[in-house]
Amino acid sequence: MLLVSGCREAADQPDHQAEWRDVLRHKEAAASPTASPAQKQVYADSVRAFVQKHPNHGRAREVWSRMQLEFADDLAAMGRYQDSIRFYRAVLAHDGTNDEARRGLSLAMSRLAVSHQQLLQIEKGMSPREVSRLVGKPVPGWSARMKRRDATIEAWYYRTVAGGVAAVYFRDGRVFAAEEQSDARMARLGS
Repeated sequence: MLLVSGCREAADQPDHQAEWRDVLRHKEAAASPTASPAQKQVYADSVRAFVQKHPNHGRAREVWSRMQLEFADDLAAMGRYQDSIRFYRAVLAHDGTNDEARRGLSLAMSRLAVSHQQLLQIEKGMSPREVSRLVGKPVPGWSARMKRRDATIEAWYYRTVAGGVAAVYFRDGRVFAAEEQSDARMARLGS
């Protein structure tokens, strides 16, 4: 009786392996060093579609979560913190114990606005990379660059916790000033 019961359970569970192999064929093209963005997108879309159709497929869910985390990290690295937060939250919705998603979410949320304490850590002579480690990159559209005869001046603008706009100024790739209350006009920054 036990053998018959075991066979019936196996027959009740659908076999998605052929469908999963089709998804993996897209992975081969996407993983190639010469893969185009379109090929990578096709793979991501096929994994997402498979997970939507078969939400309990463990390996597919794991692959999709990894893809979402990588995309969230890429968005955060570009200063697109609001967008990255949505992806971190999507991962956490399915796996509330995912430490990488928790850390990413926490960091992205901390980068939505800078605090007085964060601004105090910025020192003259710092590089853009060093400033990015402290306060993140500015949101796309929240920077300006002007080439002068003797120097290149760049300004990065940030929302502050207090609701204003702070700015960090670089001359030839090094901080020369930072201010907590910038006179930059919000309309010009694409608020």
